[in-house]
Amino acid sequence: MMRWRWFTPADSAPWDAFCAASYGATFLHTRRFLSYHGSRFDDCSLIAECDGQWLGVLPAAIDPSDGDRAVSHPGISYGGFVHHGRLRGEAMVQALQAACEALQQRGCRTLVYKPVPTMYQRSPAQDDLYALFRLGGLRVRSDLSSCIALDHALPRSERRERGLKKARRSGLALEGGPQHLTDLWPVVTDNLQRAHGVTPVHTVEEITLLAERFPRQIECRVARAEKRVVAGLVLFMTPRCVHAQYIASNAEGQSMGALDLLFDSAIQEARASGASFFDFGHSNEQRGRVLNEGLHRFKSEFGAGGVVLEHYEIAL
Repeated sequence: MMRWRWFTPADSAPWDAFCAASYGATFLHTRRFLSYHGSRFDDCSLIAECDGQWLGVLPAAIDPSDGDRAVSHPGISYGGFVHHGRLRGEAMVQALQAACEALQQRGCRTLVYKPVPTMYQRSPAQDDLYALFRLGGLRVRSDLSSCIALDHALPRSERRERGLKKARRSGLALEGGPQHLTDLWPVVTDNLQRAHGVTPVHTVEEITLLAERFPRQIECRVARAEKRVVAGLVLFMTPRCVHAQYIASNAEGQSMGALDLLFDSAIQEARASGASFFDFGHSNEQRGRVLNEGLHRFKSEFGAGGVVLEHYEIAL
Protein backbone atom coordinates (compact mmCIF):
# COMPACT_ATOMS: atom_id res chain seq x y z
CA MET A 1 0.00 0.00 0.00
CA MET A 2 1.32 3.42 -0.94
CA ARG A 3 1.90 5.94 1.85
CA TRP A 4 3.36 9.45 1.83
CA ARG A 5 5.70 10.94 4.40
CA TRP A 6 7.41 14.29 4.68
CA PHE A 7 11.02 14.74 3.58
CA THR A 8 13.59 15.27 6.34
CA PRO A 9 17.26 16.30 5.97
CA ALA A 10 18.24 12.70 6.77
CA ASP A 11 16.64 11.72 3.43
CA SER A 12 18.95 13.97 1.37
CA ALA A 13 21.44 11.33 0.18
CA PRO A 14 18.86 8.67 -0.79
CA TRP A 15 16.73 11.40 -2.39
CA ASP A 16 19.59 12.44 -4.66
CA ALA A 17 20.42 8.82 -5.50
CA PHE A 18 16.75 8.24 -6.37
CA CYS A 19 16.74 11.30 -8.67
CA ALA A 20 19.94 10.18 -10.39
CA ALA A 21 18.29 6.88 -11.39
CA SER A 22 15.04 8.49 -12.59
CA TYR A 23 14.42 8.98 -16.30
CA GLY A 24 12.31 12.07 -15.70
CA ALA A 25 14.53 14.05 -13.30
CA THR A 26 17.40 16.49 -13.67
CA PHE A 27 19.93 17.83 -11.19
CA LEU A 28 17.47 20.62 -10.32
CA HIS A 29 15.36 18.05 -8.44
CA THR A 30 18.22 17.06 -6.12
CA ARG A 31 18.55 18.23 -2.53
CA ARG A 32 22.10 19.25 -3.40
CA PHE A 33 20.60 21.85 -5.73
CA LEU A 34 17.51 22.77 -3.73
CA SER A 35 19.50 23.26 -0.53
CA TYR A 36 21.33 26.30 -1.92
CA HIS A 37 18.14 28.24 -1.06
CA GLY A 38 18.90 27.68 2.63
CA SER A 39 15.92 28.67 4.78
CA ARG A 40 14.27 30.79 2.06
CA PHE A 41 11.43 28.28 1.65
CA ASP A 42 9.27 26.29 4.05
CA ASP A 43 9.83 22.81 2.61
CA CYS A 44 6.90 20.42 2.24
CA SER A 45 8.46 17.81 -0.05
CA LEU A 46 6.93 14.34 0.00
CA ILE A 47 8.23 10.78 -0.37
CA ALA A 48 5.95 7.95 -1.52
CA GLU A 49 6.77 4.51 -0.10
CA CYS A 50 5.46 0.96 -0.33
CA ASP A 51 6.77 -1.76 1.96
CA GLY A 52 9.75 0.42 2.82
CA GLN A 53 10.72 1.05 -0.81
CA TRP A 54 10.59 4.49 -2.39
CA LEU A 55 8.06 4.77 -5.22
CA GLY A 56 8.49 8.47 -5.97
CA VAL A 57 9.33 11.88 -4.58
CA LEU A 58 7.70 15.29 -4.97
CA PRO A 59 9.89 18.35 -4.34
CA ALA A 60 7.67 21.10 -2.93
CA ALA A 61 7.63 24.14 -0.68
CA ILE A 62 5.14 26.72 0.53
CA ASP A 63 4.73 29.73 -1.75
CA PRO A 64 6.49 32.63 0.03
CA SER A 65 3.75 35.00 -1.17
CA ASP A 66 0.84 32.78 -0.12
CA GLY A 67 1.04 30.50 2.90
CA ASP A 68 -2.00 28.53 1.72
CA ARG A 69 -0.32 27.45 -1.51
CA ALA A 70 2.21 24.64 -2.05
CA VAL A 71 4.38 24.75 -5.17
CA SER A 72 6.38 22.00 -6.83
CA HIS A 73 8.81 23.78 -6.57
CA PRO A 74 9.02 27.61 -6.09
CA GLY A 75 12.83 27.58 -6.24
CA ILE A 76 13.24 25.84 -9.61
CA SER A 77 11.84 26.24 -13.12
CA TYR A 78 10.04 22.89 -13.00
CA GLY A 79 9.32 20.28 -10.35
CA GLY A 80 6.82 17.48 -10.45
CA PHE A 81 6.99 13.81 -9.55
CA VAL A 82 10.24 11.91 -9.78
CA HIS A 83 9.95 8.12 -10.09
CA HIS A 84 11.52 5.05 -11.70
CA GLY A 85 8.47 3.82 -13.57
CA ARG A 86 6.28 2.55 -10.74
CA LEU A 87 4.00 5.60 -10.86
CA ARG A 88 2.42 5.09 -14.26
CA GLY A 89 -1.23 5.29 -15.28
CA GLU A 90 -3.64 4.80 -12.37
CA ALA A 91 -0.73 4.60 -9.92
CA MET A 92 0.15 8.20 -10.78
CA VAL A 93 -3.45 9.29 -10.34
CA GLN A 94 -3.49 7.67 -6.89
CA ALA A 95 -0.10 9.18 -6.03
CA LEU A 96 -1.16 12.71 -6.94
CA GLN A 97 -4.43 12.34 -5.08
CA ALA A 98 -2.62 11.08 -1.97
CA ALA A 99 -0.08 13.93 -2.18
CA CYS A 100 -2.93 16.44 -2.40
CA GLU A 101 -4.56 14.91 0.69
CA ALA A 102 -1.28 15.14 2.62
CA LEU A 103 -0.82 18.79 1.66
CA GLN A 104 -4.44 19.54 2.56
CA GLN A 105 -3.88 18.04 6.02
CA ARG A 106 -0.87 20.34 6.37
CA GLY A 107 -3.18 23.31 5.81
CA CYS A 108 -2.61 24.03 2.11
CA ARG A 109 -5.57 25.01 -0.04
CA THR A 110 -3.94 24.75 -3.47
CA LEU A 111 -1.04 22.99 -5.17
CA VAL A 112 0.81 24.59 -8.10
CA TYR A 113 2.41 21.84 -10.16
CA LYS A 114 5.13 22.56 -12.72
CA PRO A 115 5.73 19.42 -14.82
CA VAL A 116 9.13 18.60 -16.30
CA PRO A 117 9.24 19.74 -19.96
CA THR A 118 9.47 16.85 -22.39
CA MET A 119 12.90 17.83 -23.74
CA TYR A 120 14.47 17.04 -20.36
CA GLN A 121 12.92 13.58 -20.01
CA ARG A 122 15.06 10.61 -21.02
CA SER A 123 11.89 8.60 -21.65
CA PRO A 124 8.25 9.76 -21.93
CA ALA A 125 6.95 10.59 -18.46
CA GLN A 126 3.71 12.55 -18.79
CA ASP A 127 1.52 10.35 -16.63
CA ASP A 128 1.37 13.29 -14.22
CA LEU A 129 -0.36 15.44 -16.86
CA TYR A 130 -3.03 12.79 -17.21
CA ALA A 131 -3.38 12.64 -13.43
CA LEU A 132 -3.78 16.42 -13.30
CA PHE A 133 -6.62 16.17 -15.81
CA ARG A 134 -8.30 13.41 -13.82
CA LEU A 135 -8.12 15.42 -10.60
CA GLY A 136 -9.36 18.68 -12.09
CA GLY A 137 -6.06 20.52 -12.38
CA LEU A 138 -6.30 23.78 -14.33
CA ARG A 139 -3.56 25.29 -16.44
CA VAL A 140 -2.80 28.68 -14.89
CA ARG A 141 0.38 29.64 -16.74
CA SER A 142 1.95 28.87 -20.10
CA ASP A 143 5.40 30.10 -21.19
CA LEU A 144 6.77 29.75 -24.71
CA SER A 145 10.36 28.51 -24.78
CA SER A 146 12.62 28.45 -27.85
CA CYS A 147 14.28 25.08 -28.39
CA ILE A 148 16.47 23.56 -31.10
CA ALA A 149 16.09 19.88 -31.97
CA LEU A 150 19.78 19.24 -32.56
CA ASP A 151 19.25 16.44 -35.09
CA HIS A 152 16.70 18.48 -37.05
CA ALA A 153 17.43 22.18 -36.49
CA LEU A 154 15.44 24.75 -38.42
CA PRO A 155 17.47 27.07 -40.70
CA ARG A 156 19.23 30.00 -39.09
CA SER A 157 18.17 33.44 -40.27
CA GLU A 158 20.31 35.58 -42.53
CA ARG A 159 20.67 38.08 -39.69
CA ARG A 160 22.20 35.44 -37.40
CA GLU A 161 24.53 34.33 -40.20
CA ARG A 162 25.67 37.93 -40.69
CA GLY A 163 26.17 38.32 -36.95
CA LEU A 164 28.31 35.19 -36.82
CA LYS A 165 30.51 36.36 -39.70
CA LYS A 166 30.96 39.73 -38.00
CA ALA A 167 31.88 38.05 -34.71
CA ARG A 168 34.46 35.84 -36.39
CA ARG A 169 36.11 38.92 -37.91
CA SER A 170 36.07 40.85 -34.64
CA GLY A 171 38.85 39.00 -32.87
CA LEU A 172 36.68 37.95 -29.93
CA ALA A 173 38.11 35.26 -27.68
CA LEU A 174 35.82 32.59 -26.21
CA GLU A 175 36.70 31.27 -22.75
CA GLY A 176 34.98 28.90 -20.35
CA GLY A 177 35.03 28.09 -16.67
CA PRO A 178 33.39 29.14 -13.38
CA GLN A 179 36.22 31.61 -12.73
CA HIS A 180 34.60 33.92 -15.30
CA LEU A 181 31.32 34.26 -13.36
CA THR A 182 32.60 37.23 -11.35
CA ASP A 183 33.41 39.19 -14.52
CA LEU A 184 30.21 38.10 -16.28
CA TRP A 185 27.76 38.95 -13.50
CA PRO A 186 27.88 42.77 -13.89
CA VAL A 187 26.99 42.25 -17.57
CA VAL A 188 24.11 39.91 -16.62
CA THR A 189 22.83 42.30 -13.95
CA ASP A 190 22.99 45.39 -16.17
CA ASN A 191 21.36 43.50 -19.06
CA LEU A 192 18.39 42.37 -17.00
CA GLN A 193 17.95 45.74 -15.35
CA ARG A 194 17.97 47.65 -18.64
CA ALA A 195 15.82 45.21 -20.60
CA HIS A 196 13.33 44.04 -17.98
CA GLY A 197 13.82 46.05 -14.80
CA VAL A 198 14.68 42.93 -12.81
CA THR A 199 17.71 41.41 -11.10
CA PRO A 200 19.16 37.93 -11.72
CA VAL A 201 17.42 35.06 -9.93
CA HIS A 202 20.83 34.07 -8.51
CA THR A 203 23.41 36.32 -6.91
CA VAL A 204 26.97 35.85 -8.11
CA GLU A 205 27.70 34.06 -4.82
CA GLU A 206 24.79 31.65 -5.37
CA ILE A 207 25.61 30.82 -8.99
CA THR A 208 29.27 30.34 -8.04
CA LEU A 209 28.25 27.98 -5.24
CA LEU A 210 26.04 25.99 -7.63
CA ALA A 211 28.82 25.83 -10.24
CA GLU A 212 31.13 24.43 -7.57
CA ARG A 213 28.54 21.84 -6.54
CA PHE A 214 27.73 20.86 -10.14
CA PRO A 215 30.93 21.33 -12.17
CA ARG A 216 29.71 19.03 -14.96
CA GLN A 217 26.17 20.39 -15.08
CA ILE A 218 26.71 24.17 -14.83
CA GLU A 219 29.07 25.88 -17.26
CA CYS A 220 30.01 29.51 -17.83
CA ARG A 221 31.10 30.73 -21.28
CA VAL A 222 32.25 34.28 -22.01
CA ALA A 223 33.38 36.33 -24.99
CA ARG A 224 36.23 38.77 -24.38
CA ALA A 225 37.28 41.78 -26.40
CA GLU A 226 40.91 42.09 -25.33
CA LYS A 227 40.48 41.58 -21.55
CA ARG A 228 36.90 42.81 -21.26
CA VAL A 229 33.97 40.40 -20.90
CA VAL A 230 31.41 41.71 -23.38
CA ALA A 231 28.95 38.77 -23.40
CA GLY A 232 28.38 35.39 -21.81
CA LEU A 233 26.18 32.38 -21.17
CA VAL A 234 25.49 30.21 -18.16
CA LEU A 235 24.50 26.76 -19.37
CA PHE A 236 22.64 24.07 -17.40
CA MET A 237 23.65 20.70 -18.85
CA THR A 238 21.29 17.73 -18.55
CA PRO A 239 21.51 14.36 -20.35
CA ARG A 240 19.11 15.30 -23.16
CA CYS A 241 19.01 19.09 -23.12
CA VAL A 242 21.44 21.99 -22.75
CA HIS A 243 19.62 25.02 -21.34
CA ALA A 244 20.81 28.63 -21.50
CA GLN A 245 19.96 29.79 -17.98
CA TYR A 246 21.52 33.22 -18.49
CA ILE A 247 22.17 35.11 -21.74
CA ALA A 248 23.84 38.52 -21.57
CA SER A 249 25.71 41.01 -23.73
CA ASN A 250 26.67 44.63 -23.24
CA ALA A 251 26.52 47.26 -26.00
CA GLU A 252 30.06 46.49 -27.15
CA GLY A 253 29.30 42.79 -27.37
CA GLN A 254 26.11 43.47 -29.33
CA SER A 255 28.00 45.57 -31.87
CA MET A 256 30.48 42.70 -32.37
CA GLY A 257 27.94 39.86 -32.64
CA ALA A 258 29.35 38.20 -29.50
CA LEU A 259 26.23 36.17 -28.70
CA ASP A 260 26.15 34.77 -32.22
CA LEU A 261 29.66 33.40 -31.71
CA LEU A 262 28.90 32.09 -28.23
CA PHE A 263 25.72 30.33 -29.31
CA ASP A 264 27.31 28.85 -32.41
CA SER A 265 30.03 27.31 -30.25
CA ALA A 266 27.63 26.14 -27.52
CA ILE A 267 25.18 24.56 -29.98
CA GLN A 268 27.97 22.71 -31.78
CA GLU A 269 29.31 21.39 -28.47
CA ALA A 270 25.83 20.33 -27.35
CA ARG A 271 25.36 18.37 -30.56
CA ALA A 272 28.79 16.74 -30.20
CA SER A 273 28.02 15.76 -26.59
CA GLY A 274 25.03 13.66 -27.69
CA ALA A 275 22.35 16.00 -26.35
CA SER A 276 19.06 16.07 -28.24
CA PHE A 277 17.98 19.67 -27.57
CA PHE A 278 19.38 23.14 -26.97
CA ASP A 279 16.92 25.30 -25.05
CA PHE A 280 17.13 29.11 -25.01
CA GLY A 281 14.43 29.47 -22.34
CA HIS A 282 11.15 31.33 -22.52
CA SER A 283 10.59 34.95 -23.57
CA ASN A 284 7.52 35.70 -21.48
CA GLU A 285 6.53 38.39 -19.02
CA GLN A 286 3.59 38.81 -16.65
CA ARG A 287 3.35 35.11 -15.83
CA GLY A 288 3.18 34.06 -19.48
CA ARG A 289 0.50 36.47 -20.66
CA VAL A 290 2.90 38.74 -22.56
CA LEU A 291 5.43 37.52 -25.12
CA ASN A 292 8.55 39.64 -25.60
CA GLU A 293 8.44 39.35 -29.37
CA GLY A 294 11.89 40.84 -29.97
CA LEU A 295 13.56 38.39 -27.60
CA HIS A 296 11.52 35.47 -28.96
CA ARG A 297 12.48 36.40 -32.53
CA PHE A 298 16.16 36.61 -31.60
CA LYS A 299 16.12 33.10 -30.12
CA SER A 300 14.03 31.65 -32.95
CA GLU A 301 16.51 32.93 -35.54
CA PHE A 302 19.08 30.37 -34.37
CA GLY A 303 16.83 27.59 -35.70
CA ALA A 304 14.63 27.09 -32.65
CA GLY A 305 11.01 25.98 -32.52
CA GLY A 306 8.48 26.46 -29.73
CA VAL A 307 8.02 24.35 -26.60
CA VAL A 308 5.38 25.22 -24.01
CA LEU A 309 6.25 25.22 -20.29
CA GLU A 310 3.09 24.82 -18.23
CA HIS A 311 1.95 25.43 -14.66
CA TYR A 312 -1.15 23.74 -13.23
CA GLU A 313 -3.14 24.42 -10.09
CA ILE A 314 -5.25 21.98 -8.09
CA ALA A 315 -7.73 23.08 -5.46
CA LEU A 316 -7.21 20.93 -2.36
